[in-house]
Amino acid sequence: MTQDLTPKYTVPGIEREAAGRLIGLLQQRLHALNDLHLTLKHVHWNVVGPHFIAVHEMIDPQVDRVREMADDVAERIAALGGVAQGTPGALVSERAWDDYSIGRADAIAHLGALDLVYTGVIESVRAAIKQAGEIDPATEDLLIEQLRDLEQFQWFVRAHLESSGGTLSTGQAHTEQEAARAGGS
Repeated sequence: MTQDLTPKYTVPGIEREAAGRLIGLLQQRLHALNDLHLTLKHVHWNVVGPHFIAVHEMIDPQVDRVREMADDVAERIAALGGVAQGTPGALVSERAWDDYSIGRADAIAHLGALDLVYTGVIESVRAAIKQAGEIDPATEDLLIEQLRDLEQFQWFVRAHLESSGGTLSTGQAHTEQEAARAGGS
């Protein structure tokens, strides 16, 4: 994103240029959350196998919370004086990652791939927290709250992938396809 996102006005106590940096940062978070929401629904619709119902039912509360997170981020963008770009075209043209690559698959295969998705999202939230913390504690706080929930969701996913000895079946995977194979398909 190379456009100038400096708003005409922003919240008291933040310079307009700094608000523009926050808006750009939050826009990427919004894209990631919208993408995650759709990915989670995709998993929900395409999971099969003996763990189907457990995973199917585990995913819906994650979908709902991720949608709430996206709404919170979009509202923060607006409060800062920006425009939240929530269209599919904006998401696809501005994202730095590929679409989720697993179709109809075993529950454990989907969870293996989803573990990598959560890792990417969580790493990018941590980087955003660091940047936001230099400008605005309210935005930083919003992102920290979301980080806690995202880490908990990844823990739920990893509980299905971890051995009793503490080894994560997807520990050596670098792609969703590798993680799906390591997870169980």
